[in-house]
Parts: sequence; structure tokens; C-alpha cells
Amino acid sequence: MIPRGLTGRIVLAFVGLGVALLIAVSASLFLVLRDAHQAETKSSLGNQVVLIQAAVFLHQPAGVGQAQIQQAISDYSGPIVADGGYIIILGPKGATRFVVGNPSSMDVPAAPTGSAPTRVDTFKTADGKQYIYIEPNTSGTRGFTLYVAVPDRSAQRALSDLSRALVIVVIVLLLVGVPIAWLLSRSMTGPMRRLAQAASDLPTRSGESAPLPVEGPTEVRALTERFNAMARELAATRHEETQMLANLRHDLRTPLTSIAGFAEAIADGTASGDRATAAARTIAEEAQRLERLVGELGVVERLREGPAALRPEELDATALLEDAAARFEVRAAAQGVKFEVSGAAPGEPELAFTGDRLAAERILQNLVVNALSVLPKGGHVWLRATRLQLPGRPLRISMSVTDDGPGFPPGTIEKVFERFYRANPSRSGGGSGLGLAIVRELARAHGGEAWAENVAPHGARVSVLLPIVPLIPLEASEAAAVDE
Repeated sequence: MIPRGLTGRIVLAFVGLGVALLIAVSASLFLVLRDAHQAETKSSLGNQVVLIQAAVFLHQPAGVGQAQIQQAISDYSGPIVADGGYIIILGPKGATRFVVGNPSSMDVPAAPTGSAPTRVDTFKTADGKQYIYIEPNTSGTRGFTLYVAVPDRSAQRALSDLSRALVIVVIVLLLVGVPIAWLLSRSMTGPMRRLAQAASDLPTRSGESAPLPVEGPTEVRALTERFNAMARELAATRHEETQMLANLRHDLRTPLTSIAGFAEAIADGTASGDRATAAARTIAEEAQRLERLVGELGVVERLREGPAALRPEELDATALLEDAAARFEVRAAAQGVKFEVSGAAPGEPELAFTGDRLAAERILQNLVVNALSVLPKGGHVWLRATRLQLPGRPLRISMSVTDDGPGFPPGTIEKVFERFYRANPSRSGGGSGLGLAIVRELARAHGGEAWAENVAPHGARVSVLLPIVPLIPLEASEAAAVDE
């Protein structure tokens, strides 16, 4: 069964590798040692056979009897017999003349084909015992066939030598493999444990903590780096959520206080007549303010879906500007603000592009509201649309809203697109601080961009640059079409 822990699996892998290595080394050493012992036995037996052949058949006088030959062989075959070997003498016609020693079987190897020289080989007898034998050429044995055999103990000797060598190999593997396995498992399990502990602490962690050290194997380092990035993003998100909740409490408290106060005044009769009418108007205005805040929060929630939330269609930038001006015409007239719309002139091609109508209308609405919130009586708002070709980029549509108000405070132009950022109350107009953040995110969802700038002698301009065809993945637009 595979261990569940990483350390156990690493140890198991090293044990398996060690066992496989031991088997491979043992098999190789066994073959080498067996062959070496077998060669040694053959060499020793060959020397003894040469001695017997010289002493018995070469130095004995001609005509000596069989009993003298047997006695001479017995005198010189002591080491062979002592080793468990034996000698079989066959006559010229193949009949057994006599035997020296105690063979376990009278089997002899098959006769060689042709006139073979001295044979040195191994064979098994009928009872399954392995022997090494030598059959010298009959030319040196007066026509007698001589079989000299000794037990083949090369395998046992090789196993004996191997067992001593394996002890050393096992000790070396333990001394080297165990520390390596421990260090390897620690290099992986240490960072993994820290990751697990840090991940378990994330739900209760407040603020941004120190990042985890990036160490261990490459994969663990990559995982740690991604975890640190995720922890930073989570800390930033929590910080934004904290600010959002604080801003929402502030933005909700003011209109709710006004609504509650005026409603109570109407209910208890404190406000009556014209004062009741003014109180009701204030309640309606504050309710509209709350509705705008809820609407902006809805847009923020929709933006979390990314491009999949967009529903692209053919749009005309000039018509969008004119609709936006008409929508706020009454409010502008009440403030004494004049609108000027500049788009495609009569007879010129339309400033057409593909985009989400609700998103484009929300962009212009937020820009106009942002301008109206800072303008004094008699101010001006210019709404312009044009084609813009940047170097190395495709043709795009630019829509901008310019006012002649106080402009953005120094050092705040980039921050004005952050959610809930309100550097100057004069430009927030009591808003939520989400307006320009929504403008930029909607522009980026189309594959465009938004930026702000101050204009001389005073005033500010916020521009949105949108592609003619939005950079929306095909599957996103198809999904939006299915939703409809």
C-alpha cells in the first residue's frame, strides 16, 4: 500500500530503488563470482589431471597391469577424492574398468564427436548433481578413457562471497541513502508544511503578513511564489473591502439620516405646507442618490464577470453623446450649465463602433455626472467624439467629456480611477467614488483605456478610447448571445 505522506513515499521510493539496485548488483556479482570460481576449479582440476596422466601413463613401464594403474591413480587422486570427486576409467572398447572415489552416479558425458582434444566442461548426473569434469585425450592415456570429475561448488562459493559483499553494500546504502532520503523529504515537506499552515491561517489573517521564503525544488518554489502572490492579492482585496465598507457606511449614513429626519418631521407635523413639500423633495433626492449608489455597485458586480458580461452591438458615438446630453439637460439647466456636443458633422461618415450599449451609456453617464458635480452656475461641458489613430495601433473611437471646473488636484490624476478614491470633495460631489473606476473598467473590458487630464486655463477632461471592434473573446460574445 502506498503511504499517504510525502516522506513515506520518498522513503518507499528509495527502498524500492535500493532493493532493485541490490538485485541488479547481486545478480551481476553472482555471475562474475560463479564464473571465477568455476574457472579456478577447472584450472586446479586440470593441473591434477596432468599430474595423474604424467605419473600413471607416461612414467609407468609398458605392460603394467590394471591393478598397478588403479593403485597409481589412487595414489595421485587423493585431493580429488577428498573434494568429493571421482575418476572413472573406461577401456578402449568403452567398458568400465575401475572407479576411484564414490560417484553419486555412474553417468558419464556423451562421447565427443570426432577427434576432440582434452575436454573441460560441466554436466549433471542422473541424481541432479552438478560436476566439473575433464576428459583428457586418449592419446596420452594408452587408449584408456579417463573421466575426472569434482562437484561444481562455484555457485555456493559465489553466494558465500556475495553475502559478505552484500553486507557492505547494504551498509553503504543505509549510510548514504537514508540521509539523502531524509534531506530530500525535508526539502519538500518543510516548505509544503509552511504552505499548509499559511493557507489555514489565511481566513483569520488580518492585513498583509511576511511572504513565505522561496526555497525547495523548482516546483515547490513556483507554488510558494504563487501562494505569496495570492496572499498579497487577498490582503489588497481585504483592504479594499474594508475601505469599501467604510465608504458605504459613510455614503449610506448621510442620505438615510436625511430621509429619516425629514420623514419624521412630516410624520409628526413639524414640516407642513411648503416645508413638507421641500422635505418630500429632499427625501426623493436622497432616495435617488441611494438608487445611484446601488446601481454603481451592480455595475461593479457585473464587471467581475469580465468580457462575458458584455453584449456587443453596432453603436454610433455621436448618437450616444447626444443621448447623454439630452438625459441630463434638465439637471444642467437647473445648474445653469451648458452642453456642447461635437461628433460627426452632417454628411460625414458615422463614428460607428461595436460595443455594449449599456456599458457605453454608463461610461458617458458617469463622466457627465462627474463634470456636473463640480461645475458652478454658468459652467460648460463639452462632449466630443472622434476617430483616433495611434502609431502602430488600429483605428479607434475617442469619446471625451471636458468641463471648465476646478480640475483635478495635483498628483491625483492616476488615483481618480481607483475605487472609492475621493481626493477632493469638490470633484466628488457627494458621490460614491466609484464613477471613474467603473469608467476605466468598462473601457478595459472592451479592450480600450480611459485617462484623465487637466486643461488650461482651468478644468478637466476624461477621455475613453475604444476599439472599433472590441477585443472580446468569441466564446464570451456567444455566451452573452445565449443568455439573451
